[in-house]
Amino acid sequence: MPRFVKRKGKKLITLKSPREIAGMAHSGAILAGVHQMLRGKLHVGMDTWDIETMVDDYITAHDAIASEKGVDGYKYATCISINDEVAHAVPRKGLKLQNHDLLKVDLCVNWHGYQSDSAWSYVIGESTPEIDHLMHVAHEALYRGIAQAQVGNRIGDIGNAIEGWIETENHMGDVRELIGHGIGPSVHELPDVEAYGLPHTGMRLREGMVITIEPMVNLGTWELATKYMPDGWEYYTSADHTLSAQYEHTLAITKNGPKILTSQDPEFDQQYLLTPAELDFTDL
Repeated sequence: MPRFVKRKGKKLITLKSPREIAGMAHSGAILAGVHQMLRGKLHVGMDTWDIETMVDDYITAHDAIASEKGVDGYKYATCISINDEVAHAVPRKGLKLQNHDLLKVDLCVNWHGYQSDSAWSYVIGESTPEIDHLMHVAHEALYRGIAQAQVGNRIGDIGNAIEGWIETENHMGDVRELIGHGIGPSVHELPDVEAYGLPHTGMRLREGMVITIEPMVNLGTWELATKYMPDGWEYYTSADHTLSAQYEHTLAITKNGPKILTSQDPEFDQQYLLTPAELDFTDL
């Protein structure tokens, strides 16, 4: 769940122990299981409220809590944003998925106090070359950011790799008003993790940090428009109403490089996974 850009005073950054990182990886495996389940369930005509209930039930069945509920007063297990909706839109009873819809599902999981956060983009029914290219750019942007999440690098190195790919190489909009963040013990922690920036600037990455990287990519402008649900909940669309895609992982900064804690594809993510020994804490 992306954090809106706001900074109020100074707060400490929590460095996680190997045991805590293993616990967050277990939380992340539950979250990844949600996305794996959705991939086989989403279809034209599906009500977005059915996605909400399916996800909430899955998380509960795995002895965990949907921790997006309660963040800044949010009521739901999922954020469900469609087409030009960039982030923070809600599941809506009666809103049916249509052919060619570009759906983003964002959720957080709390397993025994260990948090994880991940968003993924899905095309409903038939895709188009334009949608495929947008999704590719957004997915590649995430992994270019992850590659920079090394001990000793800086937050700006992550953002610069993402921004250069999205804007310089692909001429799309790299959203700036919503950002990644630290995570654990609460959903939104420091540091702020922008998907834009200058190399060699910003906070230095340290072993034990756990962060989210979550580029949001618009086909047109990077700027956002603020919208409101009937109950007053605030969400965001692209300012020019072009399509938007997002991918997000939770990852740990370790001496052996970045480690993805919300991987859905162990083969694709092989270089970024914790080893079985690093996950072996029997007292979790």
